[in-house]
Amino acid sequence: MTIRVLLADDQTLVRAAFAMLVESAPDMEVVGQADTGRTAVALARAERADLVVMDIRMPDLDGIEATRLLAADEDLAGVKVLMLTTYDTDEHVVEALRAGASGFLVKDTRPADLLDAIRTVAAGEALLSPGPTARLIARVLRAPDAPALAAGGGPEGLTDRERQVLALVARGLNNTEVADALGLSPLTAKTHVSRIMGKLGARDRAQLVIVAYESGLVAPGG
Repeated sequence: MTIRVLLADDQTLVRAAFAMLVESAPDMEVVGQADTGRTAVALARAERADLVVMDIRMPDLDGIEATRLLAADEDLAGVKVLMLTTYDTDEHVVEALRAGASGFLVKDTRPADLLDAIRTVAAGEALLSPGPTARLIARVLRAPDAPALAAGGGPEGLTDRERQVLALVARGLNNTEVADALGLSPLTAKTHVSRIMGKLGARDRAQLVIVAYESGLVAPGG
């Protein structure tokens, strides 16, 4: 099945380079290019993109606000957002995840990694490694002016097993790795993750990571 990709970046050369890369993959196609967040939202609706590769910093409407509009549109509920940033210390990353992005990459990532990231996010997985992303989220959410909980609540209402699963998801493990770590079947792990998302009111695994760090269930380096 071909992944329909929309590219949103205000730099023409960056969009052109990404377009060539995406079109080189047999399982992807570029269905549109946008130089502002507002154009990205309009094209996502018009072209029925599966995934938007979205730059955080754009004129007119930035990538975070554009992502928020996409997430709020019921007709675009299936559209995934992979956020791009220049630096992995960009604190807007947390805001982007709250807005509905399913993950982020730095712009200087390797070409093969970008394609893998598109496939990962399009498949419904959050692109959140236990490295820079986890450290960044933990640091920002410990700040005194950190915003309130993004999802429906904290992990207090979860079972012990669900809390274990949530902690592993927050460390970047996928369903298969969670299953291996806890001695479960992959289907059971997936069921736990779905149930946790329902209880916490989270849109995706990215928000589960935010909840886990924000509540203190997972600590920096934990």
